[in-house]
Amino acid sequence: MSAYLFRNRLAGLLPRRGHASDSAPIRSKSRPVFEESTSCTSSGRVHGKIEALCASLRLAGVVVWVPLSVGFEALLLPIPGVLRIRWTRVIWGVLCKLLDLDIKMIGRPVGTVGGQKGRDRGERPVIYVANHSSWLDIPVLGTKIYSVFVAKGDIERWPIMGLVSKIGRTIFVSRNRSTTGRERDEMITRLATGDNLILFPEGTSSDGSRVLPFMSTFFAIAKLPRLPKNAPPVDMPSYPPGLTPLIQPISLVYDRLEGLPVNRTKRAVFAWYGDMDLGPHVWQFLKKRNKRATILMHPPLAPEDFPSRKALANAAWAAVAQGAAALRQNNDTVQGWSPEPLVEPSPATASEACDQKSISVVA
Repeated sequence: MSAYLFRNRLAGLLPRRGHASDSAPIRSKSRPVFEESTSCTSSGRVHGKIEALCASLRLAGVVVWVPLSVGFEALLLPIPGVLRIRWTRVIWGVLCKLLDLDIKMIGRPVGTVGGQKGRDRGERPVIYVANHSSWLDIPVLGTKIYSVFVAKGDIERWPIMGLVSKIGRTIFVSRNRSTTGRERDEMITRLATGDNLILFPEGTSSDGSRVLPFMSTFFAIAKLPRLPKNAPPVDMPSYPPGLTPLIQPISLVYDRLEGLPVNRTKRAVFAWYGDMDLGPHVWQFLKKRNKRATILMHPPLAPEDFPSRKALANAAWAAVAQGAAALRQNNDTVQGWSPEPLVEPSPATASEACDQKSISVVA
């Protein structure tokens, strides 16, 4: 009996040929799992090295392009006309190509290239107002629109963007109230003599998932205050008759990353806000490929059609906010889209509009 049991146990330990229930040893089962894990780790390392190499090449291209292009633009500054305005747009366009950032535009700007001759022909200046979520907003809008930017004074000290912005005749503003009058006068003069401006009326950058309320002070240069009849004259520039600036709202959303729609978790690749360090953010952005920004140009608003700066600011905000919401839904059929009736921002949202990047442009 014992011999019979011994033979059965021995047979159970040996493999049986041709039996359907036979299975491989445990060790052979675990081996493919180990090999697959090793392969994934190796593939991830290779992918990371490729990303770093591509980022390095893009950064090298930017470092070479910016000094050369800005140096040429510096030679154009003394030349009258609009050549320098056109060349600034070329600088931003090539920079976006080096960053591997495509731009889709829906609608068109109402402003022309500008210049003093354009004002002499009766072309009204245009103030473009856009939502603001990143340092990328400047090259993206600068590629498609003939204009100069109104930017916070900190940008003037940035290594690359500051140099391009300065040569591109950007108007830098500060948080100091004592300088707001001078900055306001400079903007009015630039508009009256041939420039169009781009403003970010939120006063700060956001995370890209919403549009913060617009500060009405940004619209003071479009709708100058009415002085009482007996008030003493104010020494400030003004617009020639019929040449008060138009306001054109712009919705700007970064909606494609590596060929796929951008969701909430991916917006941090583009958005730069709060306490985020600029250097690491730029490096992470450079490592990504196939990126796209979409610009939606809204119908222009005439300041004289609104009773106050606040009403004008709220109308512009409503257009920009609703347009950005449509673009965030990855809706490519917004051509001809028009905003819903005005919905003013709530006080709770307005209280979040000021942070450490907030600026005040005009009093």
